[in-house]
Amino acid sequence: MRTVKVYEESWPLHSPFVISRGSRSEARVVVVELEEEGIKASGECTPYPRYGESDASVIAQIMTIVPQLENGLSRQQLQSLLPPGAARNAVDSALWDLESRRLGVSLKEHLGVALPADLTTAQTVVIGTPEQMAASAAALWEKGARLLKIKLDDRLISERLVAIRTAVPEATLIVDANESWHSEGLAARCQLLADLGVAMLEQPLPANNDAALENFIHPLPICADESCHARSSLKTLAGRYEMINIKLDKTGGLTEALALASEAQAQGFGLMLGCMLCTSRAIAAALPLVSQARFADLDGPTWLAVDVDPALRFSTGQLHL
Repeated sequence: MRTVKVYEESWPLHSPFVISRGSRSEARVVVVELEEEGIKASGECTPYPRYGESDASVIAQIMTIVPQLENGLSRQQLQSLLPPGAARNAVDSALWDLESRRLGVSLKEHLGVALPADLTTAQTVVIGTPEQMAASAAALWEKGARLLKIKLDDRLISERLVAIRTAVPEATLIVDANESWHSEGLAARCQLLADLGVAMLEQPLPANNDAALENFIHPLPICADESCHARSSLKTLAGRYEMINIKLDKTGGLTEALALASEAQAQGFGLMLGCMLCTSRAIAAALPLVSQARFADLDGPTWLAVDVDPALRFSTGQLHL
């Protein structure tokens, strides 16, 4: 018989995280703890209001399957009991952790994957004035970040990007508009990004209004984030996007994320591996995918004033594994 605990945590940020949808000052996560035959395991998710999730709704979802979890529910059975999303991710991650601990191996050993000693991760530059964003980018570059993810809304696109590129002429830049742009003027903006050497544009249009990308000729790769959750999303992405951003909180855990990565690559999509604002617990669950990703954006824990213990070891722009 397993014991199951489900609870929420709040982790203050050291500075505001500002994107097109607003500003956040804390990371709110839901944790699932399992204990079986003296072995303890855990999984974490970040409920995301954009997808209709809250701490309360995610906990309520998980509570509907606690009796099955207590009676030995497997990962495979879980996939049909909960839909893709944060709730299933917390449970799926806890079950992977439990499997690995029962075998006495790490998650990467359980899956037979090799991880690099050091992984380059994007460091996020949040929305501000052009001067603020350029100063933030320069400070991150000075501390060692070489891949910067630039958050934008629908204003001051050229002013912000020119200021940032001037401040960090050698940095690899990726831009995330978080669904805030419109089809009008998109071609000109894509050309501006290409002229400034931006390596990739993430989710410029709303997920339910991205048909304008169909056969849209553009000079840099466009990556689906909000438009791609699980394998079922792929059928609408071909001809619109070249890459997808895989996040365990969207796929509903590593089980579906691994299947999504495999199927997406078979269809010709490049991969990005992303995260929400979270602790090291959530990043550790996603690590088996890093070798398949062109870009890793795993800086969620670096925004926390204090991380979970034990924590992964980050330096600016690097995750040391």
